[in-house]
Amino acid sequence: MKCPFCSSDNTRVIDSRPADDNNSIRRRRLCDACQKRFTTYEKVETIPLIVIKKDNNREQYDRAKIEAGILRACHKRPISVKEIDKLIDEIETEIFNLEEKEIPSTVIGEIVMDKLKDLEAVAYVRFASVYREFKDVNTFMDELKKILDK
Repeated sequence: MKCPFCSSDNTRVIDSRPADDNNSIRRRRLCDACQKRFTTYEKVETIPLIVIKKDNNREQYDRAKIEAGILRACHKRPISVKEIDKLIDEIETEIFNLEEKEIPSTVIGEIVMDKLKDLEAVAYVRFASVYREFKDVNTFMDELKKILDK
């Protein structure tokens, strides 16, 4: 590992521990040349995942898109950033546990909706209204009735 300060190749690990999400390792390193310390994160490399969109176009999986959709759904709701991060991690874990190289966006959308339903009803309805493309008030009301009947 090259030192980000002096570009020396002589660095060593002085401390390793799991990062906050338990899916990566945080390493404190020391440069033998300039004696400065820096932190690196090591994460398991996953297979590239391709998402098949509704129009049959394909694009690479992007966690930021799921995050943006969930943040919009949770806007001004009593949900902490920590809860949102945990939710996104759970969704991502479920997606990658399918062990598919290509996954339809509809599958991802259903996973997100299942997780949001358990987290917060209003956020779920907000996400569902965009994802399911509610055409009128009646389809919106039908979705609300499903939640209220449980």
